[in-house]
Amino acid sequence: MSQIDKLKSKLVKFRDERDWKQFHNPKDISQAISIESAELLEHFLWISQEASHDVVNENKEEISDELADIFAYLLSFSDITGIDLEEALLNKLEKNNKKYPIEKAKGKATKYNKL
Repeated sequence: MSQIDKLKSKLVKFRDERDWKQFHNPKDISQAISIESAELLEHFLWISQEASHDVVNENKEEISDELADIFAYLLSFSDITGIDLEEALLNKLEKNNKKYPIEKAKGKATKYNKL
């Protein structure tokens, strides 16, 4: 069993002990991911890129909590949809490797269709 599967099992146990599965569907969980991501973004609103490193250092626990919330909802979404996160990431990396070949993309933040 992978570490992700172990974490997902703990999360499902937590959810099921509270009878929250009834609230978990792709629409609501995807919205929760977006909301938690916005809460992470809120830490960086109106500051410079340089200052963002200081914000992380000064608010590490709060930011860590936001990341954990996002990760928990990703695991929940994966659970209710049957999407294997490890497989999805590996497949996406393979696609991106083709879209962004090193010789064209190295050191650039250009979208693949503009390389």
